[in-house]
Amino acid sequence: MNNTPTVTKNLIIINVLCFFGAIVAEKYGINLNDVLGLHYFESEKFRLYQLFTYMFMHSGFEHIFFNMFAVWMFGRILETVWGPQRFLLYYVLCGMGAGLVQEVTQYFEFIPYMADMAQLSAYAPETIVPINGVTHTAGQWLAMYERVISVPTVGASGAVYAILMAFGMLFPNQEIFIFPLPMPIKAKWLIIGYFVIELGMGIMGNDGVAHFAHLGGMIFGFLLILYWRKRGNRYGQFYR
Repeated sequence: MNNTPTVTKNLIIINVLCFFGAIVAEKYGINLNDVLGLHYFESEKFRLYQLFTYMFMHSGFEHIFFNMFAVWMFGRILETVWGPQRFLLYYVLCGMGAGLVQEVTQYFEFIPYMADMAQLSAYAPETIVPINGVTHTAGQWLAMYERVISVPTVGASGAVYAILMAFGMLFPNQEIFIFPLPMPIKAKWLIIGYFVIELGMGIMGNDGVAHFAHLGGMIFGFLLILYWRKRGNRYGQFYR
C-alpha cells in the first residue's frame, strides 16, 4: 500500500472504515447500510445523498474484499495515468451513474405491475395472481415489491466496473491473468466478456445482484472516456 497512489489508497481506506463502522453501528441498533445504501426512489427511505453514499457501503467481507482488490489492482494504474483529480472524478461520476441506472431499472421492472399491487392485500398469500401475463402467488408479488422498496443497493461495484472499462479502453491489448482461466486474456476481451455476462445475468435476474448497476458503471465510464477523448485533452495519448 505504500506505493499506492493517494486517491486509490484513500478510497480503499474509506470503504474499509465504512464497512467496519457499519458492523460497530449495528451493535448499537443502527443499520448504516439501510441509512446510506441506495433505496428505490419511491421508498420513504430514499434520500438523494444515497446516490453518493451507497458506493461506500458493502454487504459482507467477500463483497468489499473483491471490490477493493479491483480498485487497488486497476485503480492505481488509472490514477497514475490520469492523475488523482481526474481519477476521483471518474470514480464518483461512474458510481453515481451506476446508481441512477439501478433506479431506472427497478422502475421499469415494476411499472407494468404497480397498478395492481394495491389489490394484492385483498388476496390470501397462496392465491395465484396473474398480472400482465406473469403469474405468482399474491404473497410472492408482495415479497418482490417489498424487496424493491425496502432493500437498499450497496457496494462500489458500479465504480469498479467503470474502472475495468477504463483499463480495457486505455490498455486493450494488455494481457491479464484471471482465475480460473488457464491462460492470460487481453483486457479488451475481458471487458467485453464481463459486459455480456452482466447483461445476461441482469436479464435473467432475481439473484439479488444489481447487474444493471454494473452495466451502468461501464456505460457511464465508456461515455465519459469518449467525451474526454473527443475534447482532445492532454491525456489523449493514452487512449490507444
